[in-house]
Amino acid sequence: MKYPPKHHQDSDRNHIIEVIKAYPLATIMSVVDNTPLVTHLPLIYENGKLIGHIDIYNPQTELLKNNNDITVLFYGPQCYISPSIYSTTQLPTYNYIRVHLKGKVTEIEDKNALKQSLITMTEFLENPNPKYTLEPDNPRLDANLSYIKMFEIDITHWEGKFKLSQDKKKSDMLAAREELIRANQENIREFLDNIF
Repeated sequence: MKYPPKHHQDSDRNHIIEVIKAYPLATIMSVVDNTPLVTHLPLIYENGKLIGHIDIYNPQTELLKNNNDITVLFYGPQCYISPSIYSTTQLPTYNYIRVHLKGKVTEIEDKNALKQSLITMTEFLENPNPKYTLEPDNPRLDANLSYIKMFEIDITHWEGKFKLSQDKKKSDMLAAREELIRANQENIREFLDNIF
């Protein structure tokens, strides 16, 4: 059997882009001297590229230029699926949505582009009901531009991993979908109550 199963792979770029838009906090990974560097940053998708910003003191900043290879992961919803939700006999499983991307990264050194990109990212993250606008003449924005590097990732490999009980009959697949929605809503509240 080929792994991962074809029915859990989603190569539809529109689906992958929807995950990136809905869950923009990415895990970016680079390797230097056989040691992985991992950073979590929001990334915005624009015309086949991912745009991001990183603190100049982050050790990964040095790897985010010169056409270096990079791997990026986006995490969609996930949950345990109990056989009790199905109308047929099944085993327990775990459903999830993940996106794995590979690409070449380039540092963007233009301060005006950085400033506009930070404004654009804020607009994107504030949607659909914006309550804050990052104004171009904001003195705090100008004061922090020297501490932020902008980069873009040209995506060279797209892979969607959508394990959503696609191998089950339609009614069981829909039950798993509803469980994914229910579990994520309840789990977030319970988790936050436990830590906060």
